[in-house]
Amino acid sequence: MAQRHSSLFTILTGGFLILLVTGLASAQSVADRSGDWLATLETPGGDMRLQVTVTIDEDGEQTAVLESLDQAPGQLIPISSVAISLDRFEFSIAAIGARFEGEWNDSEGSYDGVFSQGMQIPTSFARPTEDTAIFIDGLDGVWEGQLIRNDTELEFALNIQTGEDGTRVTLDSISQAAYDIPVRNLSRSGDAVSFQVPAANVTYQGQVNGDTLSGDWMRPGFDTVTVTFERVSETVEAPNRPQTPQAPFPYTIEEVRIDNPNAEGVTLAGSLTVPEGEGPFPGVVLISGSGPQDRDETVWTHQPFAVLADHLTRQGIAVLRYDDRGFADSTGDFASATSYDFASDAAAVAEWMRNHPMINAVGLAGHSEGGLIAPIVAAEHSDTAFIILLAGPGTPGHRFIIDQIVANSDALDVDPAETRERVAVMETLVDAVRHARDRESAEAALDGLLTEETLAILQVPADQKTILINSMRRDWYRALVNYDPADWFAQMDQPVLALQGTLDLQIVAEPNVAGLDALLADKPDAQIVVLEGRNHLFQNAQTGLMTEYAQIEETFDPEVMALIANWINERFGAER
Repeated sequence: MAQRHSSLFTILTGGFLILLVTGLASAQSVADRSGDWLATLETPGGDMRLQVTVTIDEDGEQTAVLESLDQAPGQLIPISSVAISLDRFEFSIAAIGARFEGEWNDSEGSYDGVFSQGMQIPTSFARPTEDTAIFIDGLDGVWEGQLIRNDTELEFALNIQTGEDGTRVTLDSISQAAYDIPVRNLSRSGDAVSFQVPAANVTYQGQVNGDTLSGDWMRPGFDTVTVTFERVSETVEAPNRPQTPQAPFPYTIEEVRIDNPNAEGVTLAGSLTVPEGEGPFPGVVLISGSGPQDRDETVWTHQPFAVLADHLTRQGIAVLRYDDRGFADSTGDFASATSYDFASDAAAVAEWMRNHPMINAVGLAGHSEGGLIAPIVAAEHSDTAFIILLAGPGTPGHRFIIDQIVANSDALDVDPAETRERVAVMETLVDAVRHARDRESAEAALDGLLTEETLAILQVPADQKTILINSMRRDWYRALVNYDPADWFAQMDQPVLALQGTLDLQIVAEPNVAGLDALLADKPDAQIVVLEGRNHLFQNAQTGLMTEYAQIEETFDPEVMALIANWINERFGAER
């Protein structure tokens, strides 16, 4: 029988050499075309810069990644296929239905062609030029502002900082939990100040008067509104993250690279921390949540996995955390992978860890989607010692997606009638995806269902319809909405610790705990702990909204980490 406990924790929660161009091409090799290529797409939603980085190894094999500099800076999307030569450049990203084909333009030094993703956009990829440093006086600091348009209210923070490389600017959309959004073309002429936010196709023109900046916030298709920023600090301070581990450490750290024998081209890069002492020690593999994540599960300047690994290792538990396939230092294709591919990666990492001489038992701790992956691995690999679900789903994928919409709407005081209307549309869309035979049929069904009316209900601009379809027809999404935890929990009998925060608005507490209760009812060693006032990141929180995550100094509640360490050591610790 699963034990269920309510926590008594506090509720808070070019260069010097000049060459003649004539005859140069014949002296070039394909290897000269490796490196970065930049294009600017002119879309209905505004200009968007794409950078493709091509790597050519000693054997001539080509790989590449794409970065959307204005929409998702720092996130590298693996390219499914790439072919670059002196005359032609083409690549495709199957998971998002994107493709580029271009021919070399010798006079311009670019590959000119067409980028396709729902629509065809003529564009050119050329070598990026170095940015000229621009220094702007008198604007440094943090400027807070608010946009009010009809029923929309957004809180902003404009971060301006001048250093040796010039003046750099980012925007935080606090209400949308979007941070470090690139700001371009900041300029000042007397008191007139302007800048652009390419990711939102926004142009701002205003006047500065001391610590007040007021002007027009302009976005095509929307009414122009006045946004006034007030400077609240003359310096941009890094967020305070007191729990982030700092050297020296009372344990060993081993950087590892682990091949997945069941996935060609996938090598997982990670960090193994091993306690001091003779051992052997129990070990745990940390499995991250959805989206490309590094080994620390870095999110909103927090590093939850680094903090958790540090705590557990100090308590006598070896920990292995790793970068997701195709992200950071790991290789492979992230974009085309599903949760089942990520389960294969976790299984390979756990198997490697089991062969380590200092480790005697290896379990899994999965956060969010990682908590979906852990039961799959445990069911397929009986030598998994235990699993820990950190906000892992206990209900089918198509249900927890809807639960998430309802919970967030309630927390934001959305009109219940509006929520019901939105839920009805989403249930229809999700149902169509669940029953689609393949991506093509999913796309066709979604295209028919996403009318002007349903897009309006979802508050999705018409020019973003293709983006929504591409995201929902992905193999990953189709696998998610068809996932049922019962298929996997029935096949496993390892000890289970399931942790759930009451303020979790991503994996919602009430339906999820009820689902876990049913799934774990017949397990001999299963424990569900409901944590009052904790959010999806296991921070002490007030609302559970994503907008809080970056504002909270705490990265991971120490009491929750202690609970995890004690549970593992009671069953597998060296002193038991």
